[in-house]
Amino acid sequence: MCRGYNQRRQFLVPFPAPRFLQSRRLTGGGGGRALLHFIPQVLALIAFICIETIMECSPCEGLYFFEFVSCSAFVVTGALLLMFSLNLHTRIPQINWNLTDLVNTGLSTFFFFIASVVLAALNHKTGAEIAAVIFGFLAMIVYAVNMYLAVKKWRMNSRQQNSRQTSDYIRARTESREVDHHPEIQRLDA
Repeated sequence: MCRGYNQRRQFLVPFPAPRFLQSRRLTGGGGGRALLHFIPQVLALIAFICIETIMECSPCEGLYFFEFVSCSAFVVTGALLLMFSLNLHTRIPQINWNLTDLVNTGLSTFFFFIASVVLAALNHKTGAEIAAVIFGFLAMIVYAVNMYLAVKKWRMNSRQQNSRQTSDYIRARTESREVDHHPEIQRLDA
């Protein structure tokens, strides 16, 4: 990319966009899918910051649970986002990364829902608690959308894998039947 101005007198940035925002490798999606992995990160971080600004609470269990859920979701999703964006998941092919993404988004959706409902029920109507509940529900919605997309991706890959296994089985059966028709192949029981 050349530096300076283009013909419309717009400044050209010499640096490309971050790799995770332009990558198509993020569990099969394009830039929009990368954004859907990045948005819950931001929402979970904002929810965590909101909950950390609360100085006093009388029943603190709901607050602690919400704090744990938002921090855990932020860390785990961040680790997966980093692995996908740096293409590190291709170096460990033994792990089903689509299923890992599905489990992460499913658990995050479930726990954000529970934590947000509990915090909303035990809320003291302070601004930070209300903001944390709102960002918790927003994070839950984005995680639910991610879970839906992960289910679609996982089903599509499962069908492809099953059809590939079926075609390999049919090919092997066909080849084993053709052995009798080739005289150049010697049978062991003769």
